[in-house]
Amino acid sequence: MQWKKDATINGQLVADSKRQGNGLHQLNRPTEVLIDKDKDSLIICDYRNRRVVQWSRRSGTTQGAILIDNIDCWGLAMDEHRYLYVSDMEKHEIRRYQLGEKNSTLVTGGNGRGSDLNQLTEPTYLFIDRQQNVYMSDRQSQGNALTQLYYPYGLIVDMLGTLYVADHVNHRVMRWTQGTKLGTVIVGGNGRGTGANQFAFPFGLSFDRHGNLYVVDRANDRVQRFSIE
Repeated sequence: MQWKKDATINGQLVADSKRQGNGLHQLNRPTEVLIDKDKDSLIICDYRNRRVVQWSRRSGTTQGAILIDNIDCWGLAMDEHRYLYVSDMEKHEIRRYQLGEKNSTLVTGGNGRGSDLNQLTEPTYLFIDRQQNVYMSDRQSQGNALTQLYYPYGLIVDMLGTLYVADHVNHRVMRWTQGTKLGTVIVGGNGRGTGANQFAFPFGLSFDRHGNLYVVDRANDRVQRFSIE
């Protein structure tokens, strides 16, 4: 779905599969989407179909094209050189692809599920900064202290190197400034709920060019916007 700025009710379908399935005109539990401005298309993690697909944003598009298949993808990120990074939850690894090619390079993980520094546990969302550093949400972490997360999902790193994370089970969004180990709760952290200062399993994060933070509030079926200082 796409909503124009300041729209509050009516969105526009941009990848409409009518019902879930595995046809090229269908999706089944998409988990992540990127906008490829160069190709005027969407790149979608089609999780249940174990593939990454590309849908043109042009009017009249009725089906996608498979970019990568046989992968238990969850998260996507693209760097400035147009390399595509994909998290594989079942293989506990991150791989890098050049768009249009099937071969890939292992970035990290691939050593089974675990907590060692060369292992991952069901990696989900990704972020690539301008220095090509790869940040990923790893579900090994469990806790509610300011040095901990409980099933982190969406994450973003800003121009100053500040890290923002959707702390899923703790119903909060955390922030770490560069070089610090103690995080700060910037929104949420007031228990699960429907209030304006509460979440029910926050999922995805995004900033606009004005510095507003958008949070996908999963179990409340809403997206919230916050002005962050």
